[in-house]
Amino acid sequence: MAAFLYRMGRLAFRRRWTVALVWAAVLAAVGLAGMTAPEAEEEPFSMPGIESQEAFELMEDRFRGAAADGATARVVFVAPNGEKVTATENKEAVEAAIAELGDGTQVASTVDPYESGAVSEDGSTAYTTVTYKVDAAGLTDAGRSHLDESLEHARDLGLTVEAGGDAMEDMGGPSGTAEAIGISVAAVVLLITFGSLAAAGLPLLTALIGVGISLFAITALAGPLGLADTTSTVAIMLGLAVGIDYALFIVSRYREERAKGRTPEEAVALATGTAGSAVVFAGLTVVIALAGLSVVGIPMLTEMGLGAAGAVVVGVLIALTLVPAFLGFWPNAILDRKDRKDGKDRKARRAGGTPQGTRKVNGGTRWASFVLRRPLPVLLAAVAGLGALALPMTDLQLGMPGDEAKSTETTQRRAYDALAEGFGPGFNGPLTVVVDAKDADDPKAAAETVSERIGGTEGVVSVSPAQFNESGDTAVFSVVPTTAPTDQETKDLVNTIRDDRPGIESEAGASFEVTGTTAMNIDVSEKVQSALVPYLLVVVGLAVILLLVVFRSILIPLKAAAGFLLSVLASLGAVVVVFQQGHGADLLGVETTGPIMSLMPIFLVGIVFGLAMDYEVFLVSRMREAHVHGERPAQAVTSGFQHSARVVVAAALIMIAVFSGFIGDSDAMIKMIGFGLASAVLLDAFVVRMAIVPAVLALLGERAWWLPKWLDRILPRVDVEGEALTRPTEPEAEPAERDLARA
Repeated sequence: MAAFLYRMGRLAFRRRWTVALVWAAVLAAVGLAGMTAPEAEEEPFSMPGIESQEAFELMEDRFRGAAADGATARVVFVAPNGEKVTATENKEAVEAAIAELGDGTQVASTVDPYESGAVSEDGSTAYTTVTYKVDAAGLTDAGRSHLDESLEHARDLGLTVEAGGDAMEDMGGPSGTAEAIGISVAAVVLLITFGSLAAAGLPLLTALIGVGISLFAITALAGPLGLADTTSTVAIMLGLAVGIDYALFIVSRYREERAKGRTPEEAVALATGTAGSAVVFAGLTVVIALAGLSVVGIPMLTEMGLGAAGAVVVGVLIALTLVPAFLGFWPNAILDRKDRKDGKDRKARRAGGTPQGTRKVNGGTRWASFVLRRPLPVLLAAVAGLGALALPMTDLQLGMPGDEAKSTETTQRRAYDALAEGFGPGFNGPLTVVVDAKDADDPKAAAETVSERIGGTEGVVSVSPAQFNESGDTAVFSVVPTTAPTDQETKDLVNTIRDDRPGIESEAGASFEVTGTTAMNIDVSEKVQSALVPYLLVVVGLAVILLLVVFRSILIPLKAAAGFLLSVLASLGAVVVVFQQGHGADLLGVETTGPIMSLMPIFLVGIVFGLAMDYEVFLVSRMREAHVHGERPAQAVTSGFQHSARVVVAAALIMIAVFSGFIGDSDAMIKMIGFGLASAVLLDAFVVRMAIVPAVLALLGERAWWLPKWLDRILPRVDVEGEALTRPTEPEAEPAERDLARA
C-alpha cells in the first residue's frame, strides 16, 4: 500500500498540471450536469415494514384522487379578551378569513369550522384546515405569501391567528450558516497550526473542490434516484469535515519530511505513501459506517449514508492526487518561515531538527509523558467520567418531536399550544384508523363496530365519523387521545389498540390498521431501536477487521471499538441530560424538552464512528510506524504524540466548530444533532484518543502489538507505516540537501 501510494504521490507531483486539469474537468462536468438536471421531486418519508406505513399505503391505494400528499395548513382562531368565536362579529371575521384563504390559486379546499364542529366546547377557539393541490415542496412563493397575508388580515380584525401544518414549513433548505462558521474556524485553526497562509488555505481549497464535486453529483442524481435534500446536507457536512482532515494530515507530513531535508518531490511521495495510507484506511472506516446505515431499512437513512460515503471517497481521492499536485505548485510556500530561511542548519533539519538521539519536545510529547507515568489513574478517571455521562442513556426515550418542540416565537408552536388548550393535548396527535372491509358482509356495520370498540378504550377522548372511499369497502376515522403525541400514555394507547385487534376484528368481520403521524413516530422509534444493535455489530465488526489488517494487532482494534462505544454512549447521555431532562437547556435556547429524535442514536453512531476511527488511525499509525522502525512501546507512544497530537487536536477542533454551528439553529432537532455530534467528537478526540489510548498502550506494553503467528501469516500486508519506503529513501539525503538549498 505505502509503496503504491508513494509512486502515486510522486506521479501527481511530476504531472501536477495534468492532475489539476483532470480535476478541473471533473468539477466542470459534474457542475454542468448538476445545474442542468431537472428539479428533483420531494419523496415522502417512508419506513417499509411497519404497520403505520402499510396503513398509509392502503389509504393511498383505496382513496385514489384524494390528494393525500397535498400540503395542509391548520389555521387556529382564538377570540380576544375571553370572548367567543361564535359571537357575531368574531364569526364574521373568521368566515372572512376562511374565504380569503380559499382564494389561493393552489388551494384545493377549506373547511368551515362552524359546519364541521371545529369549535372548542368553551367557544374560545376554532380552526380550519386548508388543503392544497400540491405537496409542501410544490408550494410557490406566491402561494406561501397568500397564506401569510391572509393570516395578517385576520389578525387585523382583532383575532389571535396562528397556523401549523407542513404548508408552514420552511422549504428553503440549509442556510449555509453552520458551514460558514465551520470554514471560518477551520481557517483560524489551520493558520495557528501551520503558521502559513498557504498551508492553511490548501486543505480548505481542496476540501471545497471535493464538496463541490459531491454536491453537483448528488444534484444531478437527485431526480433519477429521488434523493432528498438531507442527502446533500449530510454530504456537504461530512465532505467538508474529512476533506479538511485528510489534506491536513498529508500537508503536515509533507512539512515534516521537508524539515528533514527531503526534496519537495521526495517529501510529497513519502507523505502520500505514509500519511496517505492512513487516509485510505480512515476513509474506508468512514465509508463502512455510512454505507452500513442501509442495514436499518429506512430509505432516507440509506440515501444519506450512501451520498455521504460518496463524498468521503471523493475526499480521499483528492487528498491522494490533487493535494500532492498543489504541493508541487507551491513546494516552499507551504513551509513555515523558519524552514524557508536559507541559513538554517540543514543537517539538523535532516535529522528532524534536533541532535541525534534526542526527541523534539512539544505539547504532544509532554502530555504523552504525563500519561505514561500515570497510566492507571488516567485510564480510570477517563472511563469513570465517560461512564457517568453515559448513565442518563438508561432513561433514553425516542420519538419524533413536532411543533411542540419549536420556539414559542414561531406561529407553528403557538398554534399547537392554542389547539391543546382549546381541544385537549391529544388533539395535536390524532390516530388514524384504516378499516379494510373489502371482505365484510356489511362494510358500514364493520366500520361502526371497530369505531365503537376503539372509542371505548381507556385514554380515548373521541372518535370521528367514518369516511368511506368511492367503492365503499374502506373506511377511515380519527381517534383523539387524552394525552399529548409524545407522552408515554399515547404510546401505550396505540399498543393497547393493536393488542386488542384480534378480538375487535373477529367481532367486526374486517381488519384495521393504525397510522397517522403519532403512530408513525412510535413505529419508527421501535424499528430504529431494534435495528441499532445489528447496525453496531455490522459496522464495528467490519471496522475491527479493517483495523486488524492495518495495525496487525488483536488488542488495538478491540480497544478502538470499546473507546468509540464509550464516547458515543457518553454523548447520547449528554443529549438526554439537556434535551430530555432539561438540565442546561436554557443555555442552548431549548424551550421545550421531550423525547430524543428517533433517528438520533443511529445517525450519531454512523457519523461519529467514522470520524472517531479517523483519529484512531492517524494517531496509532504513527505509533505503529515508530514501533516497526525499532522504538520500544513507550517510546512509540511518545513518537506518535510528537508527530500527530497537534494535527489531531486541530482536526477535532475543526469538527467541533462545524457541528457547533448547528446548535444556534432555531429548530430543536437541528440543535440536538449539532450538540450530539459536537459533544461526541469532543469526548472521543480529547478523552478517548488522547487519554484512554496512550494509557491502555502503556499498560499493555509490547502485548499491545501481539498477533498470533497463524493470523499473521494469513492477513494481507498493507504496510501503512511505510516500512518498505525506508530503504529507497535513505540514499536521497544528500541530493535532498542540495535540492533544498536551490529551492
